[in-house]
Amino acid sequence: MITRREYLKLSALAGLALAINPRLLLADDSPRQIITRAIPGTSEQLPMVGLGSSASFSRIAGEGEVDRIRQVLEALVQHGGSVFDTAPSYGAAEQVAGNVARDTGLAERIFWATKLNVVPRGSEGGADPEAARAQVEQSFAHVGKDPIDLIQVHNMADVATQLAVLKEFKQEGRVRYIGATTTSSRTYDALEQLMRSEPLDFIGVDYAVDNRTMEERIFPLAQERGIGVLVYAPFGRTRLWEQVEGQQVPEWAAEYDIATWGQFFLKFVISHPAVTVATPATSRPEHMIDNLGAATGRLPDAATRQRMIEHIDSLG
Repeated sequence: MITRREYLKLSALAGLALAINPRLLLADDSPRQIITRAIPGTSEQLPMVGLGSSASFSRIAGEGEVDRIRQVLEALVQHGGSVFDTAPSYGAAEQVAGNVARDTGLAERIFWATKLNVVPRGSEGGADPEAARAQVEQSFAHVGKDPIDLIQVHNMADVATQLAVLKEFKQEGRVRYIGATTTSSRTYDALEQLMRSEPLDFIGVDYAVDNRTMEERIFPLAQERGIGVLVYAPFGRTRLWEQVEGQQVPEWAAEYDIATWGQFFLKFVISHPAVTVATPATSRPEHMIDNLGAATGRLPDAATRQRMIEHIDSLG
């Protein structure tokens, strides 16, 4: 089994055709379809691996690397993905990606998920509804798409005010789906309460092979309530990469069409039945394509998921 670094090096050496088609490195070279999952309560299917825009993506957007942004977005769409997750608070990510998507004609092929997070007003402590509406309008301007597919209240910030604003936009038909996000354990309980009290379409949460808190209450509740789940930080940010540094992907992983560690981590995440889409951030098109390889072939069953957990734990 090859490492992600070796995998990508081989792809580069083999030329563009191989670099944009990771399955050619697998033993089974039969045509593969991207695995999709329905948004709960609908017949709309989403590819189970998408693209996030925090971290390195946000950095290169801020540095004006427009061509790199274009390459990553094109890699997403041309190889079967569609979900792009961003936020006004991710530096220049939303604006630069929106400009690229409009200029390249990709906007209508992308399931655009962004967020709402207005800074609270001084001593009053709450978000200004008018500022929240203005931020949503700014997202429309950036994306050039109306309706926007999904807008979520970012990090559970003043949900009472900001979710109410999103409900208005949804009722007007300008936002298709709404929800709320958190990657902080301090607000998991608040998210659970919100899921019970509000008709959310989606939540966005952190989940990884070594970070499985969501399996305890949030994921079962999402399934019970028919709420879609976007997964953030499926690589534990950099934590999992550091843990497997210098290690080979186990040979048995090939039984589930796993060629690299990135695919190992993502296959674990998307094989949970509550997960709709995983959205790892990247600024490199070859990594985007490698990630999409996780949404092809076979998904781990329950026994294999446990084996994956135990293998990662053994490397700690």
